[in-house]
Amino acid sequence: MTGFDPIVNVAIVLAAALVGGMIAHRLRQPLILGYLLVGVAVGPHGFGIVGDLDLIETLATIGVALLMFTVGLEISYSQLRQTGKVGIWGGITQIVATFILGLVASKLLFHLSLAEAAFFGLLISLSSTVVGLKMLMERGELDSVHGRIMIAILIVQDLSVVLMMVGVPVFGASLEGLLLTFAIAVGKAVLFLGVAVALGLWVLPWLLGRVAGVRTRELFLLTVIILCFGAAFGTYIFGLSIAFGAFVVGLLLRESIFAHQALAEITPLRDVFATLFFVSLGMLLSPQFVVGNWSSVILAVVVIVVIKFGVCFGIARLFGYGGRTALFVGAGLAQIGEFSFILAQAGMNARIISDYLYSLVIASMVITMLLTPLFMGLTSFLYPRLARGTATGAKVAKKVPPLVEVEPQRPLSEVVICGYGRVGRNIAQSLNGLRIPCLVIEMDPDIVSELNGKGENCIYGDASNVHVLSLAGLDKAKALVVTYPDPLVVVTTVKNVLKINPKLQIVARVHRRRESELLESLGVSELVSPEYEASFEFVRRTLASVGWSRARIRQAMSKLRYDKELIEFGSGNEG
Repeated sequence: MTGFDPIVNVAIVLAAALVGGMIAHRLRQPLILGYLLVGVAVGPHGFGIVGDLDLIETLATIGVALLMFTVGLEISYSQLRQTGKVGIWGGITQIVATFILGLVASKLLFHLSLAEAAFFGLLISLSSTVVGLKMLMERGELDSVHGRIMIAILIVQDLSVVLMMVGVPVFGASLEGLLLTFAIAVGKAVLFLGVAVALGLWVLPWLLGRVAGVRTRELFLLTVIILCFGAAFGTYIFGLSIAFGAFVVGLLLRESIFAHQALAEITPLRDVFATLFFVSLGMLLSPQFVVGNWSSVILAVVVIVVIKFGVCFGIARLFGYGGRTALFVGAGLAQIGEFSFILAQAGMNARIISDYLYSLVIASMVITMLLTPLFMGLTSFLYPRLARGTATGAKVAKKVPPLVEVEPQRPLSEVVICGYGRVGRNIAQSLNGLRIPCLVIEMDPDIVSELNGKGENCIYGDASNVHVLSLAGLDKAKALVVTYPDPLVVVTTVKNVLKINPKLQIVARVHRRRESELLESLGVSELVSPEYEASFEFVRRTLASVGWSRARIRQAMSKLRYDKELIEFGSGNEG
């Protein structure tokens, strides 16, 4: 039976992940929380159902290698450009500021050596990409302003992991040999990159072309996996992180015509191993260590949350974003992430950090990940109450004068559009084409600068803030359109608009049934769900494809729109 122990252990971990994920889903919590907690339960420090720590760490390493591989496949400069300067420079500033504050705090509070304190600063400078993306997806906020900023900062953090892994040997070097150690590490990385680029230019396209020509998905997937782990093994031979190798080959593969198919094939496998990673991360957490060192663990969690929330909040405000956006960015990035685990492992192997600090980091990582949904929920709960007593838009307006000066002679607008994302932009352009005067309220400074440059009528500020709305001439407007993807902002904006002009016609964007019912109770009759409307268009085109006449299609579509039980808002994930 011994030979089957690894298979049994993997089966137990997967079954535990399923149970934990189902419980978390039932409780309307992120699945990652279920994975982490069930990992604690079945691990060697819990009930001891799975006790093979070597297997656990191997599974976690494979999961992170696949994560880094797909990060390389998905990384896009355009994603960073969407958020302007806050994406790149804000991300770099966040890493540097968190590193310095973490170094100072750990030195003063935990009395670590300089090398350990510096390494601790690096570890806490990274947030969890998986937790952040899952949270935004489940809350329907991927396309919100704070969602785009969080994603951009997370991408910069993921890229920085590559440099951090290259520089790990530096922390273990003496002061005299510091320059030599760094030069050797960089030399190895450059040599590996040179070999990888050469193979990527000449060998990779030929190999994938030959395999793809066979038209067998299994062989294509097998080739992609071999490339991922082959690159990881190559960096291991060079004395570098396997995550670095997986990332580089993903980056090279992205430039080929096979990138989209490779990502489609590898994503299910990545998701399975990412699940194993979070379960195994929970397994590595020792409740006995947490209980025996509870004061240090609490202090570490408080230090991490305060530093990361403060830095991320401050960066969002520094780049001209409003209080609501800054609060959500700070709350969403206040944890430390999965790549901190890989860095901590590298630090342990290089004997840079002690077993005690490693255990402290693992405990802090799991706890801050568990707290993230609570922080986001608390921010959603508190913000409307804070917004009633503050004038966020006005404060920022003083800070960024060119973007937000509101003149009393501002031309009257028939339509006020709240939000200038993809939906808002299309609406504004259509109304302008029909010569209907409109005004845009947007809280992204770069977008407002662009609109001002074109001479468009716009206000910089948070449309859910009463003071900002009071500047939009709502008493003279005929209609207001709310295009935000964030349900909280839509509801708050509608409530404040109706305080100013209870008779104003409002068209609001919704995604789920509960928001539509709430808005209808407030008196909003014109609700638009992109998914709901898309389903009607699919039905209409399907009926045309099967030969129905236009008159018959119109009659059928009218019946479908009348009978709302046939097609529901948000029939998918309600979380």
